[in-house]
Amino acid sequence: DPVDYLVSANGIFILNEGNFGWGNGSLSYYSYDSSKIYNDFFGSVNKRPLGDVPYSMMIHGDNIYIVVNNSEKIEVIDRRNLKSVATITGLISPRYIVLAGLDKAYVTSMYSDSVRILDLKKNIISGYINIHQTSESVVVMGQKAFIANWLGGNEIFVVNTETDVLIDSVEVGKEPESMAVDKNGMIWVLCNGGWKRDNYAELLGINPQSLATFRKYVFPTLQNSPLNLQSDGDGDTLYYIDNGIRRMSISSPELPSDPLIDGDEHLIYKVAINPSNGDIVATDAVDYQQNGFLLIFDRNGALKNSRTTGI
Repeated sequence: DPVDYLVSANGIFILNEGNFGWGNGSLSYYSYDSSKIYNDFFGSVNKRPLGDVPYSMMIHGDNIYIVVNNSEKIEVIDRRNLKSVATITGLISPRYIVLAGLDKAYVTSMYSDSVRILDLKKNIISGYINIHQTSESVVVMGQKAFIANWLGGNEIFVVNTETDVLIDSVEVGKEPESMAVDKNGMIWVLCNGGWKRDNYAELLGINPQSLATFRKYVFPTLQNSPLNLQSDGDGDTLYYIDNGIRRMSISSPELPSDPLIDGDEHLIYKVAINPSNGDIVATDAVDYQQNGFLLIFDRNGALKNSRTTGI
C-alpha cells in the first residue's frame, strides 16, 4: 500500500515534555518547506496522548522511537505517517536511546542501575546490562558504547556492543550531562559540576580508543551550569547552553567568554544543530508552564524564525 507522507524529509521534530505528572507531552514538527509548525502531531494521528514527559527520540529505518520518561515507555511510530507501530513498556525512568547494532538499541535510565537492550525487529526489551549506576547520555563509536553516569556520578562506562558487556570506565568531572562526537572520532563530555554547584563544570575531550583525556577545560565559576553539548554537521564546532548558547572550535585553546546567542531574552532549554545548513535550533521553555517556542537561528546567531510549540 502507498503510505501517506505527512512529514517532508526537510524539517525538525520537537518533543514537548509538558508538565511532569500531567501526561500532556506532545510531538511537534516544523517543515522547512512551508515554514509551518504542526503541533500535537502524535495525538492528532493516533487519537491518544503521547504520554508524560517525552524526553528524547531516535530515527532508525522506517521508524521513530520516542522515549517517554515518566510514562516509562517507548512509542514506536512510522516515520512517514507517524502512526503507532508498537509501544515498548517495562522501562524504568528511561532517558536516551541509541542504536547499538543492526537491530539493537540501548536505553539509559535515571533510576535503574541497568541499561535496557531493545530488539528493534520485535520492539521488545531483549536484555539488560548491569552497570551498577544510573545512566544518562550515550554515544556509540564502533563496537563501544560510552554511557554517562550523570546523577551524582563522575564516570563514563564503556560497553562492548557485540557482547553487551561492561568492559571499562573513564573517570571524568562531576555529573557528565551530555556528550558529542567530533570529525576526528573523539568524544567530548560536558560535566555540569553537580546540581549543588559544589564542583566546577568541565568540558573534556576523550580518545575512545585509548580512553585518555586529551583536552580539559574548567569553567570559570561555580555558577556556570553548562548543558546540552552538541556538535555541528562538520564535526569541528561544539555548541552548548550556558547563559545563552555558546560556540567553540574543537581546537580552541579556551572556552568562549561570551555567548553567541544571548540568554536574556529566552529561557533556552535545548539546542541542536541542523547538519545540512548549520542552523542553530533552540527551544524556549518560557516558564515551563505555557506553550514554548522553537527558535531557528542562522549559523551566525541571527534569528531566522520563531514558532509556537507545545508545553
